[in-house]
Amino acid sequence: MLPIIGILVGIILGLTLPIHIPTAYSSYMSIAVLAALDSVFGGIRASLEQKFEPDAFISGFFGNAFLAAGLAYIGDRLDVPIYLAAIFAFGTRLFQNFAMIRRHLLNRWRERIRQ
Repeated sequence: MLPIIGILVGIILGLTLPIHIPTAYSSYMSIAVLAALDSVFGGIRASLEQKFEPDAFISGFFGNAFLAAGLAYIGDRLDVPIYLAAIFAFGTRLFQNFAMIRRHLLNRWRERIRQ
């Protein structure tokens, strides 16, 4: 439940605060946000499976975001689109975590209907 509240608070703050990211940094931010969303969905999944560990979530959240932004930066300096690897990896995991969350919630809903 806490990750969902965090997402909602982040969305509200993002929509209301006048923060402008320069165009030059937009690719870094987009990849960092994708990596952070991957961590959030992983945290929700772990919470539903009752395997959530706060320290693993926090370290993964910031570690993934910085790693992804770092890959994008290095790729820009080498003129190689390394950021595509981060997009593929985090995008794939994001959809896998979403599928697992959906299955878990559907199974829980089916069990309640049977009772």
